[in-house]
Amino acid sequence: MQQGKEERAIRSSALVHAAEIQQRIQRLSERDLQLWSIGLLITLVLAAGMLAIVFPNVAWAQPIVRLEPTYMPQLFYGLISLVVLSNIYFFTQKLALNSTSRKLIDELIFNERLESLSLIDPLTHLLNRRALDEIIPKEVARANRTGSPLTFMNFDLNNFRRINSDLGTAEGDLLLREFASMMTATFRGGDMVLRQGGDEFLVVMPDTREEDTLPPLHRLLRAVERWNAGSGKSYELSFSWGIAGYVVGTDVDDLLRTIDRKLYQKKHNLAPVF
Repeated sequence: MQQGKEERAIRSSALVHAAEIQQRIQRLSERDLQLWSIGLLITLVLAAGMLAIVFPNVAWAQPIVRLEPTYMPQLFYGLISLVVLSNIYFFTQKLALNSTSRKLIDELIFNERLESLSLIDPLTHLLNRRALDEIIPKEVARANRTGSPLTFMNFDLNNFRRINSDLGTAEGDLLLREFASMMTATFRGGDMVLRQGGDEFLVVMPDTREEDTLPPLHRLLRAVERWNAGSGKSYELSFSWGIAGYVVGTDVDDLLRTIDRKLYQKKHNLAPVF
């Protein structure tokens, strides 16, 4: 339960951060529009001032202020200086906005890459296949160091492809989420529940022997029975499983293949399938 809450919190935090970055980019876009408007206004005002100096009779039919010819060069160069300074300010602000915008976009892309590289499966909020490569070596090293038992349980939903094909991917996704929720409610907080991909799930159970996996397995079976009784679906949820304990010094890949083989035998032989 706690693991599921932490995973959802991690994903929620990433989504919130991405939304904040997008809002900041939107505000920068509005600031950019304001900057262009100010630049255009300054240009129009300076152009009008320039015309008033060069062609005073165009600006006023009856000139209110008579300008002495000796002051014309100073006013002219003053306006030129204002034009240059305003352009420098405008382009400096524009460069700063572009730089900030690029940084925010890079941060957003980086955030999206982190999410894609996340250890959390976005559909079920379980640990994903990438997490498997980080968790198993650590747990195996711990088991080798301390001699504590370590057991793996593999789960595979029955007839999932048919359900997905006949009723659509939305129904298949719902089934995966429901089963994942039952798993996180069934296993201990110290057990690591992963979605390996598709309809395959793996539970890494530290400090657990093979015989100790029966109580949580029975709890999961009862949870599935209750779900089938109250779901009102046209199909029944069921699963097959494989269990294997880690033996100190053995190869982890061989262990995972052993679990897959046991699961396959359960699905295709005469062993009871639930």
